Amino acid sequence: MKSEDEIRDTVECYSDMVRRVCFVYLKNHEDCEDIFQDVFIKYATSTKRFEDSGHLKAWILRVSINRCKDWLKRSARRDRPLEEIYGLALEETDGRREVLEAVTLLPEDYRTVVYLHYYEGYTAPEIGKLIRKNTNTVYTWLGRARDMLKERLEGEAYAR
Repeated sequence: MKSEDEIRDTVECYSDMVRRVCFVYLKNHEDCEDIFQDVFIKYATSTKRFEDSGHLKAWILRVSINRCKDWLKRSARRDRPLEEIYGLALEETDGRREVLEAVTLLPEDYRTVVYLHYYEGYTAPEIGKLIRKNTNTVYTWLGRARDMLKERLEGEAYAR
């Protein structure tokens, strides 16, 4: 059984990461908080032992991603106005609204690999293991996502 200190330390260490990955998927602050709680309740009640902090981080990421995907399957909340979707969470991104907005508009697979690579620092082989895909598929998705982001962000720059 995990101690209160162990649970508290884990929540403090990984809370920002879980919120970010949830926002990339859910685009809604309130839904992110629900998933956040689910992830750490699952951690607190799990009897699983982790080899090291990298193993723990990968487990928390996998649980977070899976919970977000489950949430999206059951949710009909995806078709809301942009202003409602982004609300407070985008205000917290220190002027990077356009980039975050562009990332959240990517197809799900691309969004996942971009988040894990650029926000969490995983390599393509590590991402492949996390999401159970071939490393070359991850490289392909990253390349396509970069192209889509470049096109979208350059288009927004010209629109101003």
